[in-house]
Amino acid sequence: MNYSFEYIDIILLAMIAGFIFLRLRGILGKRTGFEGKTSAQLKEVLNNVKIDKTEKIIEVFDEKAQKEFLKGARIAYETIITDFSDNDNKITTSKPLLNNEIHNKFNEALEARKAREHYAEITFIGINSAIIKEHKKIGKILNVTVDFIAEVITCIKDKDKKIVSGDPEKIKKIYDTWVFSRDTTSSNPNWQLVNILS
Repeated sequence: MNYSFEYIDIILLAMIAGFIFLRLRGILGKRTGFEGKTSAQLKEVLNNVKIDKTEKIIEVFDEKAQKEFLKGARIAYETIITDFSDNDNKITTSKPLLNNEIHNKFNEALEARKAREHYAEITFIGINSAIIKEHKKIGKILNVTVDFIAEVITCIKDKDKKIVSGDPEKIKKIYDTWVFSRDTTSSNPNWQLVNILS
């Protein structure tokens, strides 16, 4: 008899445990296998949405985008011009703003100046105007040509601080046409100077 009571107790406990398990499952729910995982198809859709959104933003070069570009172009212009006034005759702050070809040309000019033991003193007065002359997209590359009119004080001095050319007291008006470029598919928002037309 004692054995039969033990079996009945075990059966009752099993039934109670089963009842509690079913109640908890109903309240808490069950794991479906989706938690923490994203299907390959969903990932592909999300990636395509991100790519489409990025391309649309970059490809638009409307009036608002042009105004933002010109703000940066003005800063780049001043940075590049004043970089030539350093006594070390080296490209420093403007290096990221130049493509390899322009950087090499500037370096050659600075090396020639250094060989003559000449140094430039440039005081940047300001930019009178910066106007987009044209913008053209070739494949992924967007080129923007800008006409600059600026005022600077510039002179070249030798190692003894004697003036070789220019006038440290005279403001000179300069006219430049520069071409900036960038890859529209790149995540890097920076433009580079790729050509100087005048």
